[in-house]
Amino acid sequence: MPALHGASGRSRRTRLSPEERRQQLLAIGVDWLADRPLEAISVEDLASAAGVSPGLVFYYFGTRQGLHQQIVLTARDAMLHATEPDPALPASQRLRDVLERFVAFVQEHDATFYSIVRGASSGDPQVRETIQHARDVLAQHTTEMLDELGVTPSPLRAVAVRAWISLAEQALVDAATDESIPAADLVAFLERSALATIRSTTAPPLPQPATAR
Repeated sequence: MPALHGASGRSRRTRLSPEERRQQLLAIGVDWLADRPLEAISVEDLASAAGVSPGLVFYYFGTRQGLHQQIVLTARDAMLHATEPDPALPASQRLRDVLERFVAFVQEHDATFYSIVRGASSGDPQVRETIQHARDVLAQHTTEMLDELGVTPSPLRAVAVRAWISLAEQALVDAATDESIPAADLVAFLERSALATIRSTTAPPLPQPATAR
C-alpha cells in the first residue's frame, strides 16, 4: 500500500537504501500537500528537508515535473487502495462500504484529496493523466457494481457515472471535514445521489408544458 505518511527530515542522518530514500522524499512531498499547492513544492526545499543534495532528488525523479507527478501518483494510489471495493460484499452493499471508506479517507487526508482534485486542472499533462486514471478506476468500479445490479448498460449510463463522480468529488471537498455534516449523512447523500443519477437515465421524459396559442 502506498503510504501518505512516512520518513521525514528527522531521518537525515540514517543511511537509507536507494528505494528507502526515494520513498522518504515522496512521503515528505505528499505530507507537504497538506499546506501547500503542488506547484510550490521545489526540489531545493525537498532536498533540504531530507538532508540530501538537490542533485540526488533530480537523480531519482529526473525533473521537477517528474517529482510532482510521482508525488501525485503516490497520493492517488493511496486513495485508490483505501477505496478498493470489497468483492466479498454483494453489489447492493459494496457502494455504501466504498463511500464510507472514501469519506474516512478524505477526513484524514483532506488537503491531500483536495490537491488530487486540483491536479485535474494542472498545466502538466502527465499530472492530469495521473488524476484521470483515478477517475477511470472509480468509474470502472461503479460500472461493475451497476452491471451486477442488473442496470442496463448504455452510453447515457456511462455519462451518468462520470457525472456522479464529479459531483462526489465536489461534495467530498466541501463537506467531508465540515463538522456540521455528520459523516453518515454525507455517505447517505452520496449513495442516494448515485442511485438517483443512474435511475434518471431510464426515467420517463418530463411532461412538456402546453404550447401557448
